[in-house]
Amino acid sequence: MTRFKNFGKGSLYTAEPISFELHDEKFDCVTQVQGKLLLSLIADSSSDDAAISSAIIVKFFTYVLKDESLERFEVLLEDKERIVSVETLSEITSWLIEEYTKRPETQPGV
Repeated sequence: MTRFKNFGKGSLYTAEPISFELHDEKFDCVTQVQGKLLLSLIADSSSDDAAISSAIIVKFFTYVLKDESLERFEVLLEDKERIVSVETLSEITSWLIEEYTKRPETQPGV
């Protein structure tokens, strides 16, 4: 007998919109991300090399922010007046990871 399991479409639920506010601007994120992105973020964040850890956080925002929000976010990060600290970027990243890894409280169709 063949062992087989169908994993369907790969996602168990439809996620709700995710957004955050920073310097009085609202930034919209995609509702779901590839699991591979989260796994690579976890793997690279444990690196002793600060450059690798920093690069993955910058890369993370390019995957999670919707295009229009990403453009404004990048402008904000270059602004010499409205400072976004490393701690704030880290806090946003942590919060988004928590949001993307939350499991639904009930199974679909229940």
